[in-house]
Amino acid sequence: MRAQFVFHEVWIGLRRNLTMTVALIVVVAISLSLLGTGLLFVKQVDSTRTYWQARVQLSVYLCSSAVVSTQCSKNGPVTASEQQQIQSELKSNPDVTSVTFVSAAQNYAQFRQEFSSNPSLVNSTPADEIPSSFEVKLKNAQADVGQVGSVINGAPGVDQIVNDSSVLDPFYKLLDGARNAVVLVAIFLLVAAILLVANTIRLSAFNRRRETSIMRLVGASNFYVQLPFLVEGMIAAVFGWLVATGLLVAVKAFWLDNLHQYFAFNVQLSATDLVEVIILALITGLLICGLTSFLTLRRYLRV
Repeated sequence: MRAQFVFHEVWIGLRRNLTMTVALIVVVAISLSLLGTGLLFVKQVDSTRTYWQARVQLSVYLCSSAVVSTQCSKNGPVTASEQQQIQSELKSNPDVTSVTFVSAAQNYAQFRQEFSSNPSLVNSTPADEIPSSFEVKLKNAQADVGQVGSVINGAPGVDQIVNDSSVLDPFYKLLDGARNAVVLVAIFLLVAAILLVANTIRLSAFNRRRETSIMRLVGASNFYVQLPFLVEGMIAAVFGWLVATGLLVAVKAFWLDNLHQYFAFNVQLSATDLVEVIILALITGLLICGLTSFLTLRRYLRV
């Protein structure tokens, strides 16, 4: 009987404040979806950094007859002895974990594969303009790049040294900026959701003030009086979370999973990452609506 009464009161509250309830669901849905998008961005950045840190951190490009840089024009194409000397210096460095020689043909094939989405660039780049290189893995990609690079920088046969991790810095900054902007907007919307929850619950309690007073006079406990209003807030949170879940699935499927079309990597978030964010969004929505409803009612329903 008590459960039936609670659900009856919840239905009355939702029906009387339908417009406010819909507005609350929309605000909660947008807030949770933006918060979840920011969390997905965090996971995407972390996954991308992990992906690249496990790969080459330093590329040492060698001089060839087609390279017209100042260094190569001065010393000419790399000779076999110079190539051997460069490899020996790299392997003997204590900060280097491995050194791999990549021929010009292999580099050109990799170039064609990575930029296959830009055929005009591939077709306009002759094969002899892609030099051979040494791909170097370091113990610490952040701390050891400068020290290792300075050892062979300017050596005969060396054209240029490229820190591969620095190539992705603009991409990291782009993702970090987008993530921070999304989280900031989500925080503002969460504050708006809190205010809207408080206003909706207060309005619902005012509309049913007579029933509430009667319940208090006949000895109903505080929790029993507050329960219908708490359930209303929870229901709004669940419906908002369901909408946010659909938006987060769309963000992952149509946005984050397609970033590899614009950048030379293909690191996609797993379904587990998405589920973790969705569960966190549910907990956040329930906490916001539940705690706000409880605190609002505790102050408003004092007798």
